[in-house]
Amino acid sequence: MVKVGNLVLIGGTTSVQPDGSVYGEGDPYGQARYIFQKQIALLKQAGAEAGNVVKVEAFLVHMADAAEVGRAYSEFFRDVRPLCTMVGVSELNRPAQLCEIEITAALEG
Repeated sequence: MVKVGNLVLIGGTTSVQPDGSVYGEGDPYGQARYIFQKQIALLKQAGAEAGNVVKVEAFLVHMADAAEVGRAYSEFFRDVRPLCTMVGVSELNRPAQLCEIEITAALEG
C-alpha cells in the first residue's frame, strides 16, 4: 500500500495467506472475497474505507471466472460502483492463484 497525496494505492493482492498457502484453491469467488477483505483492512490502516475506492483492476487466469470475481466485487462495492476492469492473464506467480486485484482509493480533501 502506498499513499500519494490523497490517493491510496494497493498493488497486486492475491489470496496468499500468512502461512504461504493459497486461500480458496479452485474457487475464484472465495479468492476474490478474501482479497477484498485484505484490501479493506489495508484501506482502514490508511484512513479510508470501501466507499473511497474509485478503481479496481482484476487480473484473471480464466476469464470465465469474471462473473464470480464480479459477485465478490459487488458484495463490497455495490453502493460505490468504482471503475472495474478485468483482464485475462496467462498465469500468476502460483498455479493455485486464480486472480490478483489492485485498487485505488481517493481520500477526502
